[in-house]
Amino acid sequence: MSGPQCCENAPTLSSGSGAGHVEELGGLQSYVTGSADSEIAVLLVSDVFGYEAPKLRKLADKVAGAGFFVVVPDFFFGDPVLVLEGTDIDAWLKKHGPDQGFEHAKSVIEALKGKGITKVGAVGFCWGAKVVVELATYACIQAAVILHPALVTLEDIQGVKVPMSILGAETDHTGPPELLRKFGQALDAKPEVDGFVKIFPGVAHGWSVRYKDEDEKEVKAAEEAHQDLLGWLVKYLK
Repeated sequence: MSGPQCCENAPTLSSGSGAGHVEELGGLQSYVTGSADSEIAVLLVSDVFGYEAPKLRKLADKVAGAGFFVVVPDFFFGDPVLVLEGTDIDAWLKKHGPDQGFEHAKSVIEALKGKGITKVGAVGFCWGAKVVVELATYACIQAAVILHPALVTLEDIQGVKVPMSILGAETDHTGPPELLRKFGQALDAKPEVDGFVKIFPGVAHGWSVRYKDEDEKEVKAAEEAHQDLLGWLVKYLK
């Protein structure tokens, strides 16, 4: 996960980005957007750059526009990776491992249920994919989407208990297409769990939330991935 792909086109973080606002949920500061009257929530679990990434918040607003209450927690408690180059990623992961993210996510989900939420979906990017797979393994959520996953193993996927969509990049050393296809085969072997795998040509790891605005192909592929994840959430949560 600490390869060069993970730090390409790193976002410029902005605490004020997005149409929503920040509030505390389950002990975590969280960007929230969408109707508070919705009984269906979607949890977005960021990559290592955290919840202040403007394109992640823009996507959260887009998901909210489909009628969901969307929550993007600060799983790193104000300590995201700023630039991977020169960062001791192993030391950072000891402080902010996906296992810890999973426990924090459960707290957020419980807080949402306390607000009247009846269904929860989760979308994970890179680091966040591992958290979402754990949530799907313990059926803490009703639907899952992971994009350009990191740290996820075939054994992890074999334990998934809820519908899962996997969206990957053609050029990805962290979650290569051949591994994602094996993930799909593992899901196909579980008739009780709907699974979907799609590999996007011509893009690299991280593209869905770190696309270059000037790259028409990346922008188009990101928009397609966003529509795919929305379609999955609507299918299984509404």
